[in-house]
Amino acid sequence: MTPEKNGHVSAQIIMVLRGANVHYVTFGGFVKYCVYFLSLQIFTGNSEKEIPVLSEFLEPLVGRYIRINPRSWYEEGNICMRMEILGCPLPDPNNYYYRRNEMTTSDNLDFRHHNYKEMRQLMKVVNEMCPNITRVYNIGRSHEGLKLYAMEMSDNPGEHEVGEPEFRYMAGAHGNEALGRELLLLLMQFLCQEYLTGNKRVRHLITNTRIHFLPSINPDGYEKAAELGSELGGWSLGRWTADGIDVNNNFPDLNSLLWESEDRPRNMRRVPNNHIPIPDWYQYENATVAIETRALITWMEKIPFVLGGNLQGGELVVSYPFDMVRSLWKTQEYSGTPDDHVFRWLAYSYASTHRHMTDSSRRACHTEDFNKEEGTVNGASWHTVAGSTLFSSFLDMCRSLKT
Repeated sequence: MTPEKNGHVSAQIIMVLRGANVHYVTFGGFVKYCVYFLSLQIFTGNSEKEIPVLSEFLEPLVGRYIRINPRSWYEEGNICMRMEILGCPLPDPNNYYYRRNEMTTSDNLDFRHHNYKEMRQLMKVVNEMCPNITRVYNIGRSHEGLKLYAMEMSDNPGEHEVGEPEFRYMAGAHGNEALGRELLLLLMQFLCQEYLTGNKRVRHLITNTRIHFLPSINPDGYEKAAELGSELGGWSLGRWTADGIDVNNNFPDLNSLLWESEDRPRNMRRVPNNHIPIPDWYQYENATVAIETRALITWMEKIPFVLGGNLQGGELVVSYPFDMVRSLWKTQEYSGTPDDHVFRWLAYSYASTHRHMTDSSRRACHTEDFNKEEGTVNGASWHTVAGSTLFSSFLDMCRSLKT
């Protein structure tokens, strides 16, 4: 929004994103964010408070409530805010069987836990169902020799198209955290089935984005935890790889390299704040680096991802970089990237479309309460971690969030 001197809005730009059956999410702010949305709707306003202006949505809605949330304030007096209008589309009077409060998909999805063989079979089934938009491949092997399977969804699978963004979803870095794995398997099925039925939003995503899914980074850990079961296994059983490494914190510490360079005198060589090369020592064969981590890095270097998400279990929050504090002797400190406002907006966009993540009345999972940041948190202000997937992805390759 661009306010006038008298405090009234002269124009309001709203991006309309069609969500599930009952949600419309809108964002008022700068046009530079329009690449993340399917359509643009401009609501013309004025600076005369006595003259009302009527604007209509693209489709009629039965509104439940409106939530306006300022995100950033700028020195010029501009404000970047997010506005959500939650409601239900008006029922079709010609459709007797219309379910106005439908909250679940009508697709035939496989809602259950999948072991390694079942996961591989399900990905094969999705590929056979949608052969023109899917491709199953592997990025390497685990310590125990299991292939790390990934699925690509695009209108031209296997081909990088100039100008088409590459997106990745990963899960299962901690093998005993099964939720992310199952969510990605469900999302693969959902996108395939909705594409076949002609869902416009899904077809737009598949046509204009190359999406990659890696549902199980640590399949060895999952199989170990699943064999004993949650009732008999502790929180650590299956968390790490077969050789005892936490993949999530096994990446090179590029933050220290960046900050040490920034603190040097001006006459010395400075390191750029992006695409920082991986240190030579990290690539030695005897370095404490999991084979799964090496496979991930090779995958990230091969494909020019521009955005990514890493799904984990344990907390209901979206974490954004950096994950490591800059000040010495501190364990918690806000540590934002140069694109901090973008990451905050991305994190809130994800959290606000979740049914419970921004619910201020929900009970905290453990001791941390993330309601003050509306279901989001800067990684370093939560707990400092060196070598996490979150900031390694940002400094070496692309933007990434962790949920």
